[in-house]
Amino acid sequence: MAELEKLIHERARLLILTHLASMENKEIPFNDLQEKLEFSSGNLSIQLKKLKAVDYVKINKTFKGNKPHTTIAITSKGLKALYAYLNEMEKLIKVLKK
Repeated sequence: MAELEKLIHERARLLILTHLASMENKEIPFNDLQEKLEFSSGNLSIQLKKLKAVDYVKINKTFKGNKPHTTIAITSKGLKALYAYLNEMEKLIKVLKK
């Protein structure tokens, strides 16, 4: 059985990718993601930087009026990696249920 992707296996990053994947490729504001997942802004920022470093998420920083506005979206690479991870987890579960 293939090794699980450790980057995705960490709970916070798995939650982030799963939530972004459920948004149908739409960008979600940082604050909305933070609120939905109940993360501190610091923790969310750290996890997003790790996901961005491997091109699993896209982070877009702009300004609305004079206020910074950051949105996040899952990339096609991130979606593919998430599905591969979930497939491996399903295989593991099937083995354990035999």
